Amino acid sequence: MDGNAPPTGVGDGPTDEQIDAVMLATRVLVALSARSITAVEDRVTLPQLRVLVMVASSGPLNLRSVAEGLGVHPSNATRVCDRLVGAGLLGRHDDPTDRRNLVLELTAAGRELVDDVNSHRRGAIAELLGRMPRRARDGLAAALVTFAEAGGETDHTTGAWALGWTTEQPVGGPVNEVVR
Repeated sequence: MDGNAPPTGVGDGPTDEQIDAVMLATRVLVALSARSITAVEDRVTLPQLRVLVMVASSGPLNLRSVAEGLGVHPSNATRVCDRLVGAGLLGRHDDPTDRRNLVLELTAAGRELVDDVNSHRRGAIAELLGRMPRRARDGLAAALVTFAEAGGETDHTTGAWALGWTTEQPVGGPVNEVVR
């Protein structure tokens, strides 16, 4: 199958109206996410928050996995993680199965920070959904899950979920796996 062709059964492709609707919704979701981050912006930067969410989502990670998840050179990931360790949000210790690897785990304070951001975000989403008529919300969850699946968000192996924007474990995803 051609890499640009839609999967079988998808149809002729999206309409301009559908694309515009998703772009409009994206603006709302990005603004909502940005507001949830402002609650912690005095304590962590956006890349630092992404690291914390990646570790919260995947369980213990090594520095190479963090660098890959952020799409940065390992030295940049090391600096970000060093700051998080210094702030008491991330713990770092030798991997018992391979002492050449360092394992990164959330501390209680790191878990609390991630939970605060997610709680704020969930509350804002609930408020926004509450302003929609119920019949408009009825098909929304299925459509958004399908949209997320099309983007690879629910498939941990694609790396999209590992971008660090959710701590919700995808169904069938790995639990507390140390990525090497």
